[in-house]
Amino acid sequence: MPRKIAIGEQDFGKIVEKNCFYVDKTSFIKEWWENEDTVTLLTRPRRFGKTLMMNTLYYFFSVDHAGRGDLFQRLAVWKEEKFRKIQGTYPVVFLSFADVKADCYLSAREGMIQELTDVYNQFAFIMQSNRLTQQDREAFAKVNEDMSDMTAARALKRLSSLLYKYYGKKAIILLDEYDTPMQEAYVNGYWGQLTEFMRSLLNSTFKSNLYLERGIMTGITRVSKESVFSDLNHLTVVTTTSRMYETCFGFTEEEVAAALEEFSMQDQLADVKRWYDGFLFGRSDNIYNPWSITNFLKFGELTAYWTNTSSNRLVGSLIQKGSAELKTVMEDLLHGNIFHTVLDEQVVFGQLDDNESAVWSLLLASGYLKTADYKLNQKGKKEYALKIVNFEVFRMFEDLIASWFSSCCAAYNDFIKAVLANDVKTMNAYMNQITVSIISHFDSGKKPSDKTEPERFFHGLVLGLMAELGDKYMISSNRESGFGRYDVLFEPRSNMDDGIIFEFKVFDAEEEAGLADTVRKAIEQVIDKKYAAVLESKGVSKSKIRIYGFAFQGKNVQIDGGYIQELERKRSSRD
Repeated sequence: MPRKIAIGEQDFGKIVEKNCFYVDKTSFIKEWWENEDTVTLLTRPRRFGKTLMMNTLYYFFSVDHAGRGDLFQRLAVWKEEKFRKIQGTYPVVFLSFADVKADCYLSAREGMIQELTDVYNQFAFIMQSNRLTQQDREAFAKVNEDMSDMTAARALKRLSSLLYKYYGKKAIILLDEYDTPMQEAYVNGYWGQLTEFMRSLLNSTFKSNLYLERGIMTGITRVSKESVFSDLNHLTVVTTTSRMYETCFGFTEEEVAAALEEFSMQDQLADVKRWYDGFLFGRSDNIYNPWSITNFLKFGELTAYWTNTSSNRLVGSLIQKGSAELKTVMEDLLHGNIFHTVLDEQVVFGQLDDNESAVWSLLLASGYLKTADYKLNQKGKKEYALKIVNFEVFRMFEDLIASWFSSCCAAYNDFIKAVLANDVKTMNAYMNQITVSIISHFDSGKKPSDKTEPERFFHGLVLGLMAELGDKYMISSNRESGFGRYDVLFEPRSNMDDGIIFEFKVFDAEEEAGLADTVRKAIEQVIDKKYAAVLESKGVSKSKIRIYGFAFQGKNVQIDGGYIQELERKRSSRD
């Protein structure tokens, strides 16, 4: 009989005691301890077992769980006597910033202060010891909800010294999800305020702490050294491209196969692989998302299990408001192509609005993209080959993109129906509703001109069309065909459907009498430059190719078009 799956359970002790489904990753404890690194920053995408691992470390090392070797006796770490001897022998300070999700700095600070206060409350019993002085007790009492920034910054360092007096051993400090407040700070606009607080706290805790035995921080991103780690020169950073601990987070293919066999689902391995495989850590490929696997084992449904978190919101916003070039790259990635770029794995939040390589760094760290390969270019910089990880991530991107149009969902869906039905009148009505409500959502805040605003909009529109019509069409933009580059092209997946070409133009008052002239020029450009050539080369009959010209004047749009043969006849009659 298969073990029960406790979705969301992060308490290692309860999982083992209740014999719930668990994949043994305790080899990490041995590897980490033997590496002798004083402070380790470990980044992995969300839902990859970081919190459970930190809780496991707490159970293994903490004096609070002395004598609980029974929890580990069947696991990898228990095989060597030297590790059996150190179980339960260290004071361990374990805290998490996972729940510090605030829309302003004061609320974020309050959340972190509460975490520090809660940790102190866990060790209140040491105040009764005669090993501590009255001065120690007074310092302990200062850590409360009303403490100053300086007291908060030094709180974990002070606690380490007090624990050393009480236990006679240096402390292990585990800080889970250190970067959650930072992502929230960026999204909500208080990044500068938060970094000062975080820098002081992290440097005091992990740099100048004489009573620290070992420390681990986990998170999704490697925040730039300049932002919060300016003094932590001894920090060992382990990112998704590092060889260290490469199979300790996420499930290997062998572990997934064993799990499917336990639950009598081994015949679904191929489908599971398509949906959830593909993560690459270090040189270990075929790593599976453990959150998705455990949910699939429990519910038996192939679907996207990654929920809409702040990480998704941040990524969605960056793509939505990014340049036309960024959206074109996303289009390529959604077609399954590889994107080559130079990037730094450090995420510099202050550069996300202006430096698109920082956006790709965030997408890589967050697990949405993986490195198919990387090499040193002529300048000695790492050039990465990036691609979407798997089908689940592809579906997640579809959902993110679809959410851009949710404020005008009915009009957007009706516009798509009108396109498929060749209903130009209805296309005009609904596209004008869409542009009024959506163009502002693609605004990066840099006051785009009337010429660049439609360009940003239509590249966003292309991604939206891909998300909605991907099952019927291969949709692409700004690709070569004939004697130029078309704006948007719909290549039908079935010979029963029409091929479609969109061409966008901005009204030019000096050359055109009105939007009708602009539309006509757009249509003539498609005909004259033979943009339909790529569709014809794919076997789409000319009688089944449609052209639509879109003329923009601010947020006003006019559309006209139809089948190319009819439009060519009209063009010839005018000539």
